[in-house]
Amino acid sequence: MTPIWLKQTPSGITLSLHCQPGAKQTKVLGLHDDCLKIALQAPPLENKANVLLVAWLSKQLKVPQKQIQLMSGQNSRKKRIEIQGDISAEKIIQMLMPD
Repeated sequence: MTPIWLKQTPSGITLSLHCQPGAKQTKVLGLHDDCLKIALQAPPLENKANVLLVAWLSKQLKVPQKQIQLMSGQNSRKKRIEIQGDISAEKIIQMLMPD
């Protein structure tokens, strides 16, 4: 079953994320409402948290940063991210879900 925070689209996969900037370390915290909650080490200033989020997702999912696009939530804790290209929902779930 696909989690509520992940949607398959024609061009890739969309993630609904709830981000918590200013954390001690960047990691997945679990679920928050219908989103995957991610703590970000960067402060919520001058787009730093968004830049870190894209870089961190790129590393976690082993996809180039150019395939990760912030669709909405530029200045909000609630963000929609699209991961373009050939990546499976299963792989994303496996690589992002906390143990």
